[in-house]
Amino acid sequence: MTKKAVFYHAGCSVCVEAEQSVAHALDRSRYNLEIVHLGQQKGRLKEAEAAGVKSVPALVLDGLPFHINFGAGLDALK
Repeated sequence: MTKKAVFYHAGCSVCVEAEQSVAHALDRSRYNLEIVHLGQQKGRLKEAEAAGVKSVPALVLDGLPFHINFGAGLDALK
């Protein structure tokens, strides 16, 4: 059984580096990874907020948000 992982980002250099380093390091046999570019998919901002995301890049594993570095607050993306 795979668990859900969602990596939220805004396309900035910090986010892209985190995606390449962190998100792609996940074991795909354990996690079903979805990458969401909030700069392009603004309709998913409420979803990210509901998951507890405060800034991007962030990785949500099984409903728990993990903030990686600090690229931008969600308010800057609205």
